[in-house]
Amino acid sequence: MSYSFLRLEREGAVARLTLDRPPVNALDIATMLEMSRALHEVEADPEVSVVLVTGEGKAFCAGVDVEDHSADQTEVMLDVFHGVVRQLMELPCPVVVAVNGAALGGGCELMLAADVVFARAGSKIGQPEILLGVFPPVAAALLPRLIGRQRAMDLILSGRTLNAEEALAMGLVSRVIPPNHFAAEVDEYVAGLASLSRPVLRLAKTTVRECLELSPQKAVDRAEQRYLRELMALEDPHEGLSAFLEKRSPVWKGA
Repeated sequence: MSYSFLRLEREGAVARLTLDRPPVNALDIATMLEMSRALHEVEADPEVSVVLVTGEGKAFCAGVDVEDHSADQTEVMLDVFHGVVRQLMELPCPVVVAVNGAALGGGCELMLAADVVFARAGSKIGQPEILLGVFPPVAAALLPRLIGRQRAMDLILSGRTLNAEEALAMGLVSRVIPPNHFAAEVDEYVAGLASLSRPVLRLAKTTVRECLELSPQKAVDRAEQRYLRELMALEDPHEGLSAFLEKRSPVWKGA
């Protein structure tokens, strides 16, 4: 497919989705519809092991275009945007977000849907919606699960912006990387994931996501059953264990 506001490239087993709507990659409805189509394309590709989402230029995403918050557009805008967030969360393969600059409002909410987040030092992250007289629905749902109720309330009610280091301390991002090393370290990380067993990566992600919704005891039981019934029914775990014992590199069969 061709896209006007983003680029979708496949590099081996890595699908790279780059927002490209200058100057700050704000999301209008047309851009979000393209994101949805791109994510459907990724999901349908059985060779993809990991998805990398980033932005072109100096911003990751400055949020949803304010013009699409008008009374006659709000319902459509939320439906499309929340559909994209659900797609990111429900992709079977790991999703890595590389925050290469400002991630504000809807841009921060996209980040919350990822499995792993890297931030370039100097990036600004936050949910400033309250300053416009609204609140962020996705953040209201996901932030308390990620960083706890009080920290989530602080960010949503104040609308204040964090720097990358503050976001790291809160647990909003996994790693902060200096600008001159950012692209290389992100590429190295996703290439490392892509070198692993695709079905095992997918099962690991599914298990973690599923267990988050369960009580601790039920979560342990569910993870145990997935390990015994699904993981050990695959070929790759046996190949990985044999390779370790034989002191050689594993040859993943993808099955």
